[in-house]
Amino acid sequence: MRFLTDPAVSAILPPWGGELASELLDLLDFESLQSVSPKWFMGFSDLSTLQLPLTLISGWATAHGANLMDLAPTQTDALTTSVLSILAADFSGPIVQQSSTRYQEKWVDFAVKVDAPLDLTEPTHWRRLDGSTEAVEFGGRLIGGCLDAIAWLAGSKYGDIPRFIQESGSRGTVLYLENAEMAPPCMVRALLALRRQGWFDGLSGLLIGRSAAPTPESPTSLSYADALSAVLGELSCPVIYDVDIGHQPPQFTLINGAMAHVWFEGQGCVTQTAGV
Repeated sequence: MRFLTDPAVSAILPPWGGELASELLDLLDFESLQSVSPKWFMGFSDLSTLQLPLTLISGWATAHGANLMDLAPTQTDALTTSVLSILAADFSGPIVQQSSTRYQEKWVDFAVKVDAPLDLTEPTHWRRLDGSTEAVEFGGRLIGGCLDAIAWLAGSKYGDIPRFIQESGSRGTVLYLENAEMAPPCMVRALLALRRQGWFDGLSGLLIGRSAAPTPESPTSLSYADALSAVLGELSCPVIYDVDIGHQPPQFTLINGAMAHVWFEGQGCVTQTAGV
């Protein structure tokens, strides 16, 4: 709370995500932060636990993107090196980010090489969940985060996505999620819980990041794509997965609360403007 309320602190950029941010939720006064001048809180993974209520309750824009340790001086990836310039932008014009060409499958251990840049070895392929190869575009106010963390907030004031969708009204809502560790059956359970809570009702579109969870060893096991289809396959809005979000970087810097326009045809593009 001191960091969030101290005007001398311009931004909060944790080195990495963590695991137990949920323990902090009841200790933070999100309602009082409504009257505090907002600042950037940036990162991903478990930090989504704090970013979501900062946007939903406090009304702050929060930045789901690279953690501080990803911003090594040796970094050359365009999506990652653009992070600070995006945070410094006044959003008087659109912020445009293009999908990557390659992504990193495994992390380099910071304890071994503290300033390691991303090791981009795997080709990027966004996919539509309905299997279509036709172009698709949609837009709305952005909200989302790491599924492993924020799924547990559903049904509480900290994760009242249905109210956010309702308040967005005709502007629409674009929800984004990414899976860090959940195996496909666990992900089905999490997504079903969110569906029952109304998180997918009235969306303009849904973006799903690349899954960083281990691939099932048995060929007869439920796959990641099958898990998504089982819960999200009948949604009326477009669903795009394997997007540049989450634990297999590079990733977009997505601003919770901003207006976003998503375009996809083979390659993808996300354009963000100030929320209204």
